[in-house]
Amino acid sequence: MNAAKRGLTPQEYRLEVQALVPPLPVVRLPLAMCRGLVLAEDVTAGVSLPPFDNSAMDGYAVRASDVVSATAENPVRLPVADDIPAGRTDVAPLAPGTSQRIMTGAPLPEGADAIIQVELTDGGTENVRIDASVLPRTHVRFVGEDVSSGDVILRAGTVLHPPQLGLAAAVGLAGLPVRRPPRVLVLSTGSELVPPGDPLPPGHIYESNSVLLAAAIEEIGGKAVVLRSVPDDVATFRAVVAEHVGEADLLITSGGVSAGAYEVVKDALSDQGVEFVQVAMQPGGPQGRGSFEGLSVVALPGNPVSAALSFELFLRPALLSAMGHSRTDRPRARARATAAMTSPPGRVQYRRGRHDAGHVEVVPVGGPGSHLLASFAASNCLIEIPVGVTEVAAGDEVDLVLLD
Repeated sequence: MNAAKRGLTPQEYRLEVQALVPPLPVVRLPLAMCRGLVLAEDVTAGVSLPPFDNSAMDGYAVRASDVVSATAENPVRLPVADDIPAGRTDVAPLAPGTSQRIMTGAPLPEGADAIIQVELTDGGTENVRIDASVLPRTHVRFVGEDVSSGDVILRAGTVLHPPQLGLAAAVGLAGLPVRRPPRVLVLSTGSELVPPGDPLPPGHIYESNSVLLAAAIEEIGGKAVVLRSVPDDVATFRAVVAEHVGEADLLITSGGVSAGAYEVVKDALSDQGVEFVQVAMQPGGPQGRGSFEGLSVVALPGNPVSAALSFELFLRPALLSAMGHSRTDRPRARARATAAMTSPPGRVQYRRGRHDAGHVEVVPVGGPGSHLLASFAASNCLIEIPVGVTEVAAGDEVDLVLLD
């Protein structure tokens, strides 16, 4: 019996989907476009940080030896020879027995080795009273103490968050080499679908899968292009898809993959390079994957929870892997179920639940139905009931996939 007939396990199908989404090409993008993407190459600093000795405080640049005896009771008075604002480049050396008023980030004058913060002085502009001594190096940021020119500051494989992007900017980089975000077409099918905001005729439902799937794609750093939903008409479906072939790395469809009549995706693509299979899971058993005119296609079930679960289990890890992420799985945990549950034989069942970090219990939310989107929205984890377990009693330990 081949895999298609017996039903693929979720893990087997996950590998097949991943094979459809190879590593994405490396591109150089502006820093503003790199948040959440994965660095493709090591990055070295072309300058040191700080690039010059500078003041960490507003105050006065001094020689520590000139104020060694200063106290509040016996202050030291020094002439103020100059002002040094941040950004000044023509800084004169500091003569012995003098001070220079200096601002945070301004260059340290030659001869100075410490900064007296302004709060320990009278703030004088011609002569300054200094009420405390300082040690050499006090409140001075020295060249290269954070980063030296030539240092590797970011390693390939790093996920770029605000601190990493700020560091790149600080060493003068305007962009970084990253794995390009995947471009994903999202297409919902069904003659019963109505766009949100339109009047809802009898026998119709609002189309929600494209909103859900596009948000999931964008959440991980991908670029979603939502196509207009199409009715259950093979010619219309093929025409819409053909119009956008070449514009994306992947097409995700929802609906039209089951065994009944009017299964438009299955009817349109089953003889065009897309294979439709049963995956041994609930919800989300009927699935399809392959290619159409060179475009990779993953066909999801139409019920909202089935579509969302399928994205979580198969597409999210595949897209993250293609983007260069080393961690593609959601974190997992174990907890005790607060209520009994049943699961069909021969399938992995995924129930929705709520689990608070540090707690030992998980609360099942809603039933197993693939249409129960409100229960999915109220959940923060999936309860995974493995093949071979048909009953879970209250108090039994279960495996969790954490969504938050």
